[in-house]
Amino acid sequence: MNSKIHASRVRVVGDNVKVDVYPIEQALKMAKEQSLDLVEISPTADPPVCKIIDYSKFKYEQKKKQKEIKAKAQKTVVKEIRFGPNTEEHDFNFKLNHAQKFLKEGAKVKAYVHFVGRTIVFKERGEILLLKFAQALEEYGKVEQLPKLEGKRMTMFIAAKAGKK
Repeated sequence: MNSKIHASRVRVVGDNVKVDVYPIEQALKMAKEQSLDLVEISPTADPPVCKIIDYSKFKYEQKKKQKEIKAKAQKTVVKEIRFGPNTEEHDFNFKLNHAQKFLKEGAKVKAYVHFVGRTIVFKERGEILLLKFAQALEEYGKVEQLPKLEGKRMTMFIAAKAGKK
């Protein structure tokens, strides 16, 4: 902006300005006469395009737009629930209730079975446990990813059903 623009000639646009190519000195003078700033909008154009605007107001408007975009973006929360391959019925039901609550709130649930040491030999137990978990949560959410073994973890994702908030 202003004196930081290095081009010798620039195309000037803006309110109360005749759109044309001007020497940089004249463009800066025009901006100064209006008590505004000369801001380079398109530096790669030939000649570069500059706009006569109030720079602080321009920055404020841009921040405001970014904030609006961020506010409109939907945030998805992923809640994790961890099982062992030998999880008992009571623990299973306890974690099931938590998952139901998470899904009602609209969050995704990442359920995983963590195999420690030699428990990796019980892979099928882990898969059965996760499938039973998914079946119990059928009315609250739908399975996004079926149980998949990655290293020492078997992971499954369940997303909330649209109308279940």
